[in-house]
Amino acid sequence: MKELSLMTPAHWEDYELLDSGQGRKLERFGRVVTARPEPQALWKTSLSEAEWAARAEAVFQRSRGSDERGQWQLRPGTPQQWFVTYRNPAGLNLRMRMGLTSFKHVGLFPEQAANWDYIYDTVQALRREGVERPAVLNLFAYTGGASLAACAAGAEVTHVDSVRQTVSWSRENMEASGLDGIRWMVEDALKFVRREVRRQRRYHGIILDPPSYGRGPDGEKWVLEEHIGEMLACCAELLADEHCFVVLNLYSMGLSALLARTLAEASFPQLNGAQCEQGELFVEDSFGKQLPLGVFLRFRK
Repeated sequence: MKELSLMTPAHWEDYELLDSGQGRKLERFGRVVTARPEPQALWKTSLSEAEWAARAEAVFQRSRGSDERGQWQLRPGTPQQWFVTYRNPAGLNLRMRMGLTSFKHVGLFPEQAANWDYIYDTVQALRREGVERPAVLNLFAYTGGASLAACAAGAEVTHVDSVRQTVSWSRENMEASGLDGIRWMVEDALKFVRREVRRQRRYHGIILDPPSYGRGPDGEKWVLEEHIGEMLACCAELLADEHCFVVLNLYSMGLSALLARTLAEASFPQLNGAQCEQGELFVEDSFGKQLPLGVFLRFRK
């Protein structure tokens, strides 16, 4: 078992964490600088309040009584939507639309670029091993960065998310990236994998990015602590025995990489003998402060 921590790759040209602290982060996405809440930034900011105010073009303000919902305060001329590009030296080239949502999200999680690189490289490796078109399942897939990386590498991708608007956003990102052929599913992720198990489907790669809480399109309730065990057990049945990989992300505060490893070891017999790595995803701001943004486990066999 390899212990590993990853930071956002240095070849992110359209993203920069300018500063962090006091429960906030100041970020540049392409040409737009945003300021939004970040509960894990417990230290002091390096820039002054005046410098934050001068740089931030879009500032997220929480609504009264809400931890998540709010509104963006925009400087005149700041767009509500724009595009950013992600390229890596291996040939991955993605173009994704940014958007300012009422939940403070902007359309991508930049630290996940480390996993996009891994997925792209792994799918290409599987193809060299003789899997002509690896089948990849992306669950809780959001706006599709991982789906796009797998598709760009030559995989047959099934993208599952419970929010129709988010799936439409993912399709827009696919088209903007010059890709095609992703299978879109607007469905509750757990309901979907249960059905795939009954159908005896098999996938060469499974990507899971589950939230702490969520709702399916028909009101299905997802609670990480209650449902992650069944989810991983179903995924183990869907995963090929060889020439396979898994990427598991956990964002909930207080969850550890050790927990991710123990969950995977309890669920995936394929992990035995696999190349496995675990750790924290984090981004370093321009002053050297490292902001943790989730834990991951991933393995390849």
